[in-house]
Amino acid sequence: MQKIHVADYDALPERAGQVVDLGGEEIVLFRLSNGEVKAVENRSPHPKGGTLGEGLVSGEYLYCPVYDWKISLNDGKVQAPDQGQVKIYQVDRDGEQVFVVK
Repeated sequence: MQKIHVADYDALPERAGQVVDLGGEEIVLFRLSNGEVKAVENRSPHPKGGTLGEGLVSGEYLYCPVYDWKISLNDGKVQAPDQGQVKIYQVDRDGEQVFVVK
């Protein structure tokens, strides 16, 4: 397992995404209103594709900016009646530094 520094906590906007490159993979970091940081791949699970970086966060859910699909930031699953899943990444915070664990 490898911890990769991806951001400083104070630099993350609350309830908005920040896209970062993780060795060729685009991921989006979200700082929730409760202070947690979540990370998902920057790819909509919708069959027509798209990105999630401009998505809106409410609680622990992300709303796809194009298709308005509701996605859990805990397990990546799209909520019914829609179907699909995005890859989630483990996030570790050490003080002001935010890491993704691969």
